Amino acid sequence: MIVKETFLQKLRTAFNLNIYEVKIWTALLSRGISTAGELSDISEVPRSRSYDVLETLEKKGFVIMKLGKPIKYIAVKPEDIIKRIKKDVQTKLDKKIKQLEDVKGTSFFDELETLHKKGVKIVEPSDFTGSLKNRENIYHKISTMLENAKESITLVTSAEGLVRKHGLLKKSLKKLKTKGVKIRIVAPITKDNLKVAKELDQLGEIKNTQRINARFVIVDNKEIVFMVLGDDEVHSNYDVGIWMNTPYFSTALSDMFNIVWNNLEDGKSVIDKLSKK
Repeated sequence: MIVKETFLQKLRTAFNLNIYEVKIWTALLSRGISTAGELSDISEVPRSRSYDVLETLEKKGFVIMKLGKPIKYIAVKPEDIIKRIKKDVQTKLDKKIKQLEDVKGTSFFDELETLHKKGVKIVEPSDFTGSLKNRENIYHKISTMLENAKESITLVTSAEGLVRKHGLLKKSLKKLKTKGVKIRIVAPITKDNLKVAKELDQLGEIKNTQRINARFVIVDNKEIVFMVLGDDEVHSNYDVGIWMNTPYFSTALSDMFNIVWNNLEDGKSVIDKLSKK
């Protein structure tokens, strides 16, 4: 049996298996039922290791041992394996979340809060800034900012950025809407992002612009992240954002943006026009 190396590597990553386990498992999948010796020959895994590997796969729920002579192994349906792994991951995640939630009500957590408050008092305002490298890190920071939002969100981005942010932040935006947070979004609305624009229009107020070439987020007029480069001129791995926690600058930028906002084209009308074409 010939299986591409790239395929094996994807399986290793997806199912957290070593190379011998992947080879034996794919060999068994190709046969349905087989002996350890046969699987060793097909997968080119040494016979001295095949029994250990099959035992491990059995414990992990990838194979079932069929009693008899000779002992044979039956492949478990990939769909059943995925369901079981998802259930296990969810169980572990729920347990971890509960542990973290339980920490919040302890004296241990109160001590952490006290330490932070004391530390913040002696921090210079200029220290509440930072550089964020890599688009994934930038979006993680923005997501955290949105989770803590209480009053307003202003999001300005590119046409492509609108699609990306919708995919990564839509759950947070839906929660903000239910909390009554004011959401304002500005981006070029095009045929390519029309579907996304329609969905975002249900979550907040969206406006169209073909002139503003900027990417930034303002939360509660206190915290801001702005990107220093256009997303069309930088790879996502090298994208750079500047984070600032400063009510003075955030409010000033927001006030200036309010003037621009009132002169921007209404997003609903653009969405309707593009939908009719």
